Amino acid sequence: MHSLQLLLRASHAALLLVLCLQLGINKAQEDTRQIIEMDFQLPRIAIANEEVTVKLGVKTELRECMVIRASLVSNIQIEGPFNYKYTGCLCNDYPRNFFWDFQVNSTARIAAVVDIIRQLDICPNDQAVIPIKANRFSVLKVLTVA
Repeated sequence: MHSLQLLLRASHAALLLVLCLQLGINKAQEDTRQIIEMDFQLPRIAIANEEVTVKLGVKTELRECMVIRASLVSNIQIEGPFNYKYTGCLCNDYPRNFFWDFQVNSTARIAAVVDIIRQLDICPNDQAVIPIKANRFSVLKVLTVA
């Protein structure tokens, strides 16, 4: 009888241990970090043929660095520096800022696009990751020309 009581006590302890481990695993799975956070600063109104300055701030919560390419896309054709593409290494302790100066003549929908790419000689020691979940991020805003 005494050995049966020890067996039952052990099974309750085992169940409690399994429950605690399961709760710990679920908590770890909920710990999601933002791959890319974008701060797209575009004026809402511009005057035709005057220069517009756009700033794109990019940061990550991932511990690993990644190679990114930032660009702008529009529903109308815009010439000059608007078409520049910037490539850089993004790490959680080193956010990046990209700037574009361009002229626009009519109202446009402009998207800031960040692609996570595979490219050598950008990040230190070529150590960078490419997330499986997503590798393209964008923010869309409207620039109204008065």
